[in-house]
Amino acid sequence: MVASMGRAETENEKTLSPYFFIENGDPSVDRFPLKKTHANVTINGVIADVVITQKYVNHGTRPITARYIFPASTRAAVHGMKMKIGEHIICAKVKERNIAEKEFNTAKKQGKSASLLKQQRPNVFSMNVANIMPEDIIEIELHYTELLVPTDGTYEFIYPTVVGPRYSSQSEADSPETDNWIKNPYLKEGSKDRTEFNIALSISTGIALQELVCPSHETEILWESKSIARILMAKSEKSGGNRDFIVNYRLTGKTIESGLMLYSGEDENFFLLMVQPPERVKPADIPPREYIFVVDISGSMHGFPLNTAKKLLKNLIENLKESDKFNVVLFAGGSRVMAPASVPASGKNIHSAIRLIDCQKGGGGTELSSALKKALSLPSDEAYSRTILIITDGYIAAEKDVFHLIQQNLNRTNVFSFGIGSSVNRYLIEGMARAGHGEPFVVTQPREARGAAERFRNYVQSPVLTHIAVTYDGFETYDMEPPVIPDLFAQRPVMVFGKWRGKPRGTIELTGVDGSGDYLQTVNVSETKPLEVNSALRYLWARTRIGRLSDFNFKDRTRETNAQITSLGLTYNLLTANTSFVAVHEVVRNPEAQSQDVHQPLPLPLNVSNLAVGGSVSKVPEPELCTVLVIALLILIMTIAHKKYVRSRV
Repeated sequence: MVASMGRAETENEKTLSPYFFIENGDPSVDRFPLKKTHANVTINGVIADVVITQKYVNHGTRPITARYIFPASTRAAVHGMKMKIGEHIICAKVKERNIAEKEFNTAKKQGKSASLLKQQRPNVFSMNVANIMPEDIIEIELHYTELLVPTDGTYEFIYPTVVGPRYSSQSEADSPETDNWIKNPYLKEGSKDRTEFNIALSISTGIALQELVCPSHETEILWESKSIARILMAKSEKSGGNRDFIVNYRLTGKTIESGLMLYSGEDENFFLLMVQPPERVKPADIPPREYIFVVDISGSMHGFPLNTAKKLLKNLIENLKESDKFNVVLFAGGSRVMAPASVPASGKNIHSAIRLIDCQKGGGGTELSSALKKALSLPSDEAYSRTILIITDGYIAAEKDVFHLIQQNLNRTNVFSFGIGSSVNRYLIEGMARAGHGEPFVVTQPREARGAAERFRNYVQSPVLTHIAVTYDGFETYDMEPPVIPDLFAQRPVMVFGKWRGKPRGTIELTGVDGSGDYLQTVNVSETKPLEVNSALRYLWARTRIGRLSDFNFKDRTRETNAQITSLGLTYNLLTANTSFVAVHEVVRNPEAQSQDVHQPLPLPLNVSNLAVGGSVSKVPEPELCTVLVIALLILIMTIAHKKYVRSRV
């Protein structure tokens, strides 16, 4: 009961792909100039302030220009950068991307040391440092802010440490310059990372902490009081930069109170509204649903990630109701579907699906868009509410193509995404859920699979709040983000950023529909005072608006939209796809202006195999698809041979 679809061409094409680093033995060039990354994190209330220091040292005998690809939080508002060379500290300036690049390249040709920070994706940055002289020590300091939003009562801070290898089907010749970062060297699986990683986190919540844990790394927690603590990395984790650093915490008390934050600036005033939704109420009648599971079985999923995905899938499929229907779409370089149309969630069909999933091993490319098109093209039944679940590590380069495809089909389905692995592409995972009006999940370890499956069932069967609207009475507001609030599946606050004029007074009302009927909550604005400590709201508002303008409708983006993104970056001093930070040391340090370009090799994320990296993609069916075709061919040959044998005996 397996329909297959492979790619017809037989020739290999050189694609824009990551590759393995090979030591060339030339001692004059330091191929690993980034020696250390340190992050200092301060969490105050619901806002995290992060300072990253990258230390570059050239132990070679030739000047070098280094490029380093690194990740950041999808919610990071990067608003500052400094470069330190000896006693000299140069504050970077934010400029239009092409202008910043020209300034950097001019400085490089003149023999000056310079640094350039560019955004390649909202969660992928590149740092270029020109003219690092022999035995130089150059430190780059980045500053960003992000908002922490609790889900089901738990706050989570995530510091991504490594960019996983991205799959691209584009040829090198046809790919745009902005995608060249994908072609980056990686260390082989099991190789020791030569960049030391360290992080220190301090937290002050104002309310006693009920729980504070770091599930990703070995750490030491130092308590100053019930609401103040520091988290330090264990010495054994110096090479821990191959997986996301995650801290979870809960506050005492059963509920998270609603609230309002105000900031009064010189030219503009900003606010953040956080309204805690009602408790989840399960409706008496849950309509029948159709679930389509789109599962990544590509090379980067080989081993641990795919085993984790299998456990998650079993938890999801085994608990379907008999009134539900389901189907499974497996994808790598090609895709195939379990059945031509979704089947009832009977014991027999569930057993067949699990058996199909169990035999997967992982290999090949990651053609998510074609798999999603296949899922959307499956016959639908109007009596069933369709939900698509995408399970992947997200290591693709064409994220916006996927977002656009989901948005174009919003009237037909909603989308939930599950990121699998120690360092997933959260931009894709979160973006797919936003585009599909669903929720994202990240499963970093097999033991988290059951809990994620249970949360999904709760979310899809009984949304917390629907038909949400916010109104303002006596409080003059404008430029709200988001302009429309989607249905709320998770038990998390409704968040609204905006600007305000006049005096902070009046009321804000949030209305919606929960499982028991109409819902209303009122916030009295006059009870909140504008505070200087809330100055980060201007960055967070701008980052939220930039995200909305950038992520979706990119195929229909106008010059006006691009101009808005650029203006926001320049006005609020933020890194965007259109604005970059550049710093130049106005001293000619390399008179000959000759330097070797060095691309810092990255470690593979923890538990990601060598199959995730390749310099070419074969446009033939995946290994499992080939197996199916070979078996079918053998059966056909044996059938023909048997018929000939029978005829010869007659």
